[in-house]
Amino acid sequence: MSDSGKFDSSEVERGLTGRPVRELTEPEPLSEHGPAHIIAMCNQKGGVGKTTSTINMGACIAELGRKVLLVDLDPQGALSAGLGVPHNDVDVTIYDLLVDRKADVHDAVHSTAVPNLDLVPANIDLSAAEIQLVNEVGREQALARALRPVMKDYDFIILDCQPSLGLLTVNALACAQDVIIPMECEYFALRGLALLTDTVEKVSDRINFDLEIMGILVTMFDRRTSHAREVMSRVVEVFGDRVFDTVITRTVRFPETSVAGEPITTWAPKSQGADQYRSLALEVLERTAR
Repeated sequence: MSDSGKFDSSEVERGLTGRPVRELTEPEPLSEHGPAHIIAMCNQKGGVGKTTSTINMGACIAELGRKVLLVDLDPQGALSAGLGVPHNDVDVTIYDLLVDRKADVHDAVHSTAVPNLDLVPANIDLSAAEIQLVNEVGREQALARALRPVMKDYDFIILDCQPSLGLLTVNALACAQDVIIPMECEYFALRGLALLTDTVEKVSDRINFDLEIMGILVTMFDRRTSHAREVMSRVVEVFGDRVFDTVITRTVRFPETSVAGEPITTWAPKSQGADQYRSLALEVLERTAR
C-alpha cells in the first residue's frame, strides 16, 4: 500500500484481462454496521478455487473494517477446515439452521482468528439437508429465514456453495443480492459458465428478483500457457466488465494456507496472492458501494 493510503496497482497482478489498469482507493471507515449484503460464491464445477476465494476475499474485506460472516454450504466442510474450525465437533451447524426452525443462528456463529470475520460451519450432516427440505413449503427460502436474525450485525455475508446446482445452491441464490463466479481458465470451465448463468437467470426470474451476477473471478491463472490466455480473452469478450480486473494466479501458497487453517493475509501477508485478494476486496466494495 502506498503512503497515500491507496493500493498501487503495480504492487498486485493486474492487467491480465487486457484492460487498462485502474487504481483502487481504500474505502472510508464505517460508523455503523449492517444490514448485510449477501454474496453467493457459486460454480457447479469443483476445483476452481471457490472456497479459497471465499476465505481470502472475506478476510480482506474484514481487513478493511467491514464485518463479515462466511457461511459454509458444502457438506465437505472445506471452508470451516480452511479457517481452523473443527467442524466435525461443533454442536450447531448450517444443517441445523436449515432443517430446524427452532435453531438459533447465533449458536452457530464462530469467531475466527481474523478480526471482524465470523463463520457458520458445515459438516457431513449437511448432505441430508436437500432430502429433508425437498417437501418443505418454501424450501428455497430456508437459508434466508435462518440468516435473517444476523443480517443487521454484518456488512457482508458470503455463502460458499457446494459444487452443484442443487437445492442448497438455489437457497443461496434465493437470498443473495449478488453472485461471484470463480472460474479456472480452461475450456471445460468456460463451457460450464453458460449453465450456471442460465440457473442464475432462472432464480432471478422466478424466486429472487434482486439477484445479479456481480462478477466472474478468474482463478489459478497461468500466464505461461497459451490456452489460459486464450480462455481469458474469450471470457472477457463474452462477459466484458463483469469479469473482475483482479486475476488470481496459480501459487503454492494457497494449499499451504489450507493446511495452516488461516487466510493468506495472515499466513503470507506480503505475498502476491495476498495482494491479489486485497485488490479483489476493493473491487467488491466498489461494486457494492460499501
